[in-house]
Amino acid sequence: MTTDRKTLHDILEKGNGVLSLTPTWVPRPFNRPGKRIRLHPDDYYAMGMKRGAIVERWFSSITKVETEGGGEHEGLSFVNVDNNPDHVILFKEFVDQLGPQLFGQALMDTYGTWPMYSKFYDYNEPLFHHVHHREEACRKVGVNPKHEHYFFPKQYNNHLGTRPTSFFGFDPSVSKDEVRARLAVYETANNRILELSRAFQVELGTGWFTPAGVVHAPGSLCTYEPQWNSDVMAMWENVVGSGEIFDYHWLSGYLPKGKERDLDAIMDTIDWEMNILPNYRERYFRAPVEDIKGEGWVQNWVCYGNDFVAAKELTVEPGKTATVKDRAAYGCLVVQGRGCFEDFVCESPTLIRYGQLTADEFYVCHKKAGEGVRIKNTSPFEPLVILKHFGPDCGMPQKK
Repeated sequence: MTTDRKTLHDILEKGNGVLSLTPTWVPRPFNRPGKRIRLHPDDYYAMGMKRGAIVERWFSSITKVETEGGGEHEGLSFVNVDNNPDHVILFKEFVDQLGPQLFGQALMDTYGTWPMYSKFYDYNEPLFHHVHHREEACRKVGVNPKHEHYFFPKQYNNHLGTRPTSFFGFDPSVSKDEVRARLAVYETANNRILELSRAFQVELGTGWFTPAGVVHAPGSLCTYEPQWNSDVMAMWENVVGSGEIFDYHWLSGYLPKGKERDLDAIMDTIDWEMNILPNYRERYFRAPVEDIKGEGWVQNWVCYGNDFVAAKELTVEPGKTATVKDRAAYGCLVVQGRGCFEDFVCESPTLIRYGQLTADEFYVCHKKAGEGVRIKNTSPFEPLVILKHFGPDCGMPQKK
């Protein structure tokens, strides 16, 4: 049942422009959980053994999971109204009915909605070489491209999994024919496509921008990932190092009808020139860049340098208070410490039961972001650290 607009407006006003969000858990039928997202160890299969382990948590999301078997609201965020889990309201209702009051006129005029979300993905094994189709390929089948940005928070990486290296694209010496030959044997042999790629050791506290159209195999870290509203992908690696084997339909998804067996159509889902950039690290690696700071606090850009998504890391020292202004609406997550976030108590949880409410996730409306959010660290010893994710209207710096 849809909630009326006045009720949604009153909830936003009661929170002084801030919404408290509930944990959104997502299982996947592949890989194994890294067990770093603070979910209780008894609850990793709480969504059913057929769905697989819970390996992701999504933030400020109006995007539904595309994995087969996903529930009606799977992947969608909910708003905590009164600390009763039976009274939560879909975040999408706030987006659809409050529109620019929630996320600003610029995003409304350009996209007609809140266009991004973020997530933790937490896999113990490295992911398969896969692609999120380039924009031109997405337009052919009427879906959004999935531009994404990675950041590797130290607070959520007590271990680095089995392979903390990420593969991006292909070595510049590789030809299209070599790649096509690997895809041609997808159903008859291990295509070992990573042999044509290139890898970088992952550095905690830094990140990478990965535009749609680049084939990539992320390393085995718990990764904070602001991204465009999409769950589109295709797997180009058919036998992963962990031993998983993928059927051909994982390669041929999101293609025009009748093109599922067309290798040219499959190759057309990637941006070839981006995949073989000789200076890939120079173009897409992101080290933190200072945004603003005050007495006892500092805020850094950690995802930036693109036209889609951005993120900041705010650190408030023990006992300090900061009123922090931002140019645009944002979702955020407390990753360390405890304190007050405007009128809400905030804390980074130690262990979360499936279905339990938390005090670590919020959404700040456009007006409140500009006015400033008052954040107080109530710990005498521990920093309060908050990750914030934004759409493209946040004034992010570009890559120099």
